[in-house]
Order: sequence, then structure tokens, then C-alpha cells
Amino acid sequence: MNLPNPFSFLERGFSHGVHPPHLKSQTEDRQIQRMPFVAEYVMPLNQHLGVPSKAVVEAGQSVQRGELIAEPGGFVSVALHSPVTGRVKAIADFRAADGNFSTGIQIEADNYSTQAIDANEPIDWQSLSTEAFIAEIQKAGIVGMGGAAFPAHVKFSIPDGSRIRHLLINGAECEPYLTNDHRLMMENSDELFRGAEIIRQKLGAEDTVIGVELNKPLAIQILRQRLPSGQPVRIVPLEVKYPQGAEKMLIKAVYGREVPAGRLPRDVQVNVNNVSTVVAIANYFEKAMPLIERVITLSGPGVTYPANLIVPLGTPIREVLAFCGGLREETREVVMGGPMMGRPVSSLDAPVVKGSSGILAMTEAGLLQKKEYPCIRCGRCVEVCPYFLNPARLARLSRVRRYEEMKGYHVMDCVECGCCTYSCPSAIPIVQLIRTGKDHLRRIKEPG
Repeated sequence: MNLPNPFSFLERGFSHGVHPPHLKSQTEDRQIQRMPFVAEYVMPLNQHLGVPSKAVVEAGQSVQRGELIAEPGGFVSVALHSPVTGRVKAIADFRAADGNFSTGIQIEADNYSTQAIDANEPIDWQSLSTEAFIAEIQKAGIVGMGGAAFPAHVKFSIPDGSRIRHLLINGAECEPYLTNDHRLMMENSDELFRGAEIIRQKLGAEDTVIGVELNKPLAIQILRQRLPSGQPVRIVPLEVKYPQGAEKMLIKAVYGREVPAGRLPRDVQVNVNNVSTVVAIANYFEKAMPLIERVITLSGPGVTYPANLIVPLGTPIREVLAFCGGLREETREVVMGGPMMGRPVSSLDAPVVKGSSGILAMTEAGLLQKKEYPCIRCGRCVEVCPYFLNPARLARLSRVRRYEEMKGYHVMDCVECGCCTYSCPSAIPIVQLIRTGKDHLRRIKEPG
């Protein structure tokens, strides 16, 4: 299968989508800094899609930073590791950011530890078979870090008879406010290239493309300057458009090819990974460091000191906000993730998890909450939906709890990008209603 030239992006793109303001100026020039360690951490066992991990430690047990504390609960599951040296305080139910309770491992940090990880020999990835490589990724606890938190090793498990020809690195970061991937591309470009080459070789792909939106000119410049010689990797600037970072939209924009409904990128011989995921893979094979921390953006009009931070997983949101000067008095809501796809935080005691790309403190003006009016059948939600769905119809079905009918309108193809809600003149919470319907269908475990 020959895909079109990825450099013809100006002649290509994806249909529909929206153009929200970038709002990245608060943090796009802020270098990544490390957040100090705090007193306690909570590691939920279900902080990835799939089967929750299984705890292998007990209350009262001492653990070292980077030590295995939970093993995968199945194939679509990953390991968990302690973000700090300390003592397991409890294994109990804790409130997550979405308000639900789930089992987690609470760890009390050792105040006298340096929290340094012992130096380990690099892992010889070149000598690993494909199966062993996939097992190492699962063992490292690495997931997609763009927000979905899908186990990375599952994405690398290519069925017999299929082939990956192109590795596509997602550096679009199209969500307003977020700049963590932007800063990683600028400050950790060498790790990004090395991680990309590891994945490319193990998948047997012919080349690598890193797609970056044009509103990140310095990142594009630095990546091009540091391109490794002899490595088949190219940098492709992309149109600034939301949701450019959705993997199907990214494939359409770069290669001009659509991934059919219900199919995966591998069906068009492409494998897509987020910038943060690729850097985490490089860190694991070069430093033997599992996924125990990540870079997040702390931003929004309610933040006193916006920043891009390296935060240990399990850190309470309250502690991250306190490190950045706390919330401004006019803050009305804290959002985990970006403003388009993120969700309001129910408790500031909820922890940062593997899929946490940002924490936003929003004021009344920033929320743009308006009085909801009846749908006027204007069709704007249909015009902007990049997946060619009928969001208004799905929202109406969800509101009257006719969830089964939603399946007939391909509700499971919705990625909850939020374009519909953003464009609705009646201020109807369309994506939230669709999300409710999808959550109901998942709970009853029926196919969508």
C-alpha cells in the first residue's frame, strides 16, 4: 500500500473540525522543571484502559522508587511502579478525578530518601524478539500519554498478516493551553528521536514522520536541526486545526488516507504514538526507568504561576497547584486535561495519573458557560464533526436514555473531541450527553 507524499500537507487535511484560540502563551516558553516530592502518593490500579493492575505489595511494606507494586491484570493491562521510595500505607478505595472510587496503593514517602533511582544498565532492545519487546513495554507500564492511556504494548502487537510501513509521531498537541509535548520536543528531542528509532526498528516500519502543528515553529526548527543522520525520520508541519492530534485525523492530514469506521491505523499500515510515549520508551530502554513520572502543563486563567512540570505519578492535584502558588480567588473549576476533551476534577485530592497531560484552573470567563437553549436544528455540530456523525441526534437520544438506538448512529466512533459542544449556539452540552450514553453502553458490556 503506497501512501501519498506526507509533504503535500498544504493540499491535504481533514474535513470539518474547529479553530479554537491556542491559549498557549502562558507556558509555551516555560522550560520543564521538576516538582519537589511530597508526603503521600496514590497509585490507582485502573489508570489505563483495559483490565486494572493487580497489587503485589502489602500495607506496611517498604518500596523503592521504580519498584514493581502491581502486575498486569491481563494482556490489555500494564504494570505499576512506585513513584517514590517509602512505605505502603494502605491499599484501599480512593476518589479519582472523575468522582468515582477505585482501588489504589497509597505510599508514604521516606523523608530521608534522596529519591534517586539506582543506575541500571541499558536494556539491549536490539537483541529482543518482537514478543520480548512487547513484554518489556508492558512490564515498563507505558501507555499512550496523549490522554487515552491505552496500553502501548497492545498497539505494538501487530496481528499476523498485517504490516506497519509508517511510524507516525503525534506532536500536534492541538488542545488549547497544553504545551507539555511542545516543550518535550524542544528540550528532549534526542530522546524523542532515539525512542522513535527503537519503535520503528521493532515494528519493521520503513520510515518515521513527526507531525507538528505550525503554531510551534521553534519546535519544528529544533527538530529539523537535530535530525539524526542515517535515520529515516522527517518533520512534517501541520495545519493548525482541532482535532489535528486525533490519530485518524493525523493520518488523513499527513498521508491523505482515511481510516474506515471501526478500523484501526494499522489497517492502513500506520502506527501512531504520542511524543510523550516515545520519550518514555527511550527512557526505559536507555535508563531502565519505568513510567513513574510524566510532564504536565499547569495553566489557565486561575493559575498563579503557570508551568510545565515533571510530576511523579500519584501526586495529589492539590500539591501540584500549591507548588505553583495555588489558585486565584476567581477560579471556578479545575480541569484534568485540555479544555476541549478534559473533564472537571471532582476533588483536588485526586492523583495525577499516566494519562494526565495537564491541569487547568478555569475562571467564570474561561469556562464560557452560558444558559442552555433548545436545539434550533442549525446543523453546526454536523458541519464540524470530523467523524461525520450527527452529534445533535446522539445527544437527544442520550437525554431520553435511548442508549441502544445510539449504537445505530455509530456512537462508538465518537472520540469525544468536543467540536460539537464548542460550536453549538444553544450551549447544549452535546459531547457530555454523548459521553453519558457511551459510558452506559460500556457498563452493560454490550458491543457498540
